Amino acid sequence: MTRTIVASATREIVIGFDQPFCVIGERINPTGRKKLAAEMIEGNFETVKKDALEQAAAGATMLDVNAGVTAVDPNATEPGLLVQTLEIVQGLVDLPLSIDSSVTAAIEAGLKVAKGRPLVNSVTGEEEKLEAILPLVKKYDVPVVAISNDETGISMDPDVRFAVAKKIVERAMDHGIKPHDVVVDPLVMPIGALGDAGRQVFALLRRLREELKVNTTCGLSNISFGLPHRHGINAAFIPMVIGAGMTSAIMNPCRPQEMEAVRGANVLAGTDKDCMTWIRTYKDYKPAEGGNAAAAPVAANNGEASTAAAPANGRRRGGREARLAARG
Repeated sequence: MTRTIVASATREIVIGFDQPFCVIGERINPTGRKKLAAEMIEGNFETVKKDALEQAAAGATMLDVNAGVTAVDPNATEPGLLVQTLEIVQGLVDLPLSIDSSVTAAIEAGLKVAKGRPLVNSVTGEEEKLEAILPLVKKYDVPVVAISNDETGISMDPDVRFAVAKKIVERAMDHGIKPHDVVVDPLVMPIGALGDAGRQVFALLRRLREELKVNTTCGLSNISFGLPHRHGINAAFIPMVIGAGMTSAIMNPCRPQEMEAVRGANVLAGTDKDCMTWIRTYKDYKPAEGGNAAAAPVAANNGEASTAAAPANGRRRGGREARLAARG
């Protein structure tokens, strides 16, 4: 059975087909969040701290940490800022972290200070990236997210994206990295721009599970980009991708509707043993007035404390969403 181990200084998490779905909190990412980017540039980390604590309380399994505040000379600015952000976050919460950067120097700087066994986010199929990132992954003995695009860009053909994923897994093995330490992102396309994006990713996930036997992830909200009431689409998408074999997603855990979908899918997939997480989270649940709102957890004692309000407009990889929508 494929098992990807991530860890903080005090907590170990297993990502796997027989494990509860891994929720990777997306909020600590200045991409598309001008206010957060400005704060981080000024050395103000109050929003970072707030986002870290809220995501942990909402039930995130681990947290993604990104410090890409500017495209102007990121090699000079990003390593130090990422290190500072990582140290702040791991001083506040005991969740495993995902080191999220497209700058090789920043990833290595982050790996030097990260406690436990973080996830590296990410490597692509581009030769330059493979040769820069995979040796770091091997050196620090950490898992890595493999994004299914290469020098030709993001293909609309799912067979091409599978081939890129296979190439990355094989190249990782050449570096002594086992497939269980490669978590493939098959790239979810916006359903509003590509009508069969859902069917594409479901088929891709089955192939990745059955043929490559790897764990998988995605930027969850990519699927709903450009559509109204995005949370409804996201919440419907979650149990479907879990059923197809996805084992983690980069998403906003502070959205009760989407976390309810995750927890319900875990119950139905049999990864929430005896329904205990569901029971602890919702045992005192009372429907919102009118019965229209998703269930916000009222009480929990399993590390998933209550949260009823979701921060607005937090979205993972806004730049990627825009590019995908433009290609559609």
